[in-house]
Amino acid sequence: MRRRKSEKMDTISVKDIVFFYDVKKQVKILNGITFDAPQEEFISIIGPSGCGKSTLLRIIAGLIRQDSGTVLYNGREITAPISELSFVFQDFGLLPWLTNVENVKLGLSLYSTGNKEKEEKARRILHHFGLRGSEDSYPSVLSGGMKQRVGIARAVVSNPKVLLMDEPFSSLDEITANDLRSQILTLLRSKAISVNSVIMVTHNVEEAVELSDRVIVLSNKPTHVVAVEEIDLKYPRNRHSKEFFKFVDKIDAMLKEGAAEGEIFTRARF
Repeated sequence: MRRRKSEKMDTISVKDIVFFYDVKKQVKILNGITFDAPQEEFISIIGPSGCGKSTLLRIIAGLIRQDSGTVLYNGREITAPISELSFVFQDFGLLPWLTNVENVKLGLSLYSTGNKEKEEKARRILHHFGLRGSEDSYPSVLSGGMKQRVGIARAVVSNPKVLLMDEPFSSLDEITANDLRSQILTLLRSKAISVNSVIMVTHNVEEAVELSDRVIVLSNKPTHVVAVEEIDLKYPRNRHSKEFFKFVDKIDAMLKEGAAEGEIFTRARF
């Protein structure tokens, strides 16, 4: 993400988030999750499979209510979805009976602007994402990478400040995913997009190191923050450099530590 010279303020502040899958059985998924996501930063959340990463992201978005703790946007508590935050789903989330431009216009459905203005804005954002000529096609004729670009275009068309992404590249082949990561990072750093911070859930360590300013490493259930690792490499990042793989190896070790903590808890409890 691009950096401002002015002092950063916390866009998102996650404080002591606790979430139970089943309150009666006391199955605790998230156990006191705390971290900040400042403006102009790309934050990745990574952890063992099933540890509650996607649940945490949905809590931040206001889509799920936590059992305790708070999520703040510039000091204001998030208790429901707000216009400043937008969500990108893993499985594209496109409606097959709508054209691509109509899918993007859904991102403006709660706004009172006229249909012509919505149409123009949706087409303009599709052009920014390299989809000129595909506006009036249906999602079925698009490749996986193009579908995800439509999904991201829909998320940013309403000019949000924070983009929440739930494993946005995991359903793509590696070549397509690598290409789309580079394109998305370039777009997010440009003035054409209003987004000034990103929180992304991923299970891919190399992806987290390539994209992120900081990586939040989570443990196994009951999930807590194992470490917060700052990635101080210049963009664009060389995925084959020694410096890159030093961070990959370090985060891999943290993940193994977090998974082992969960195994110890499970044996002690059951």
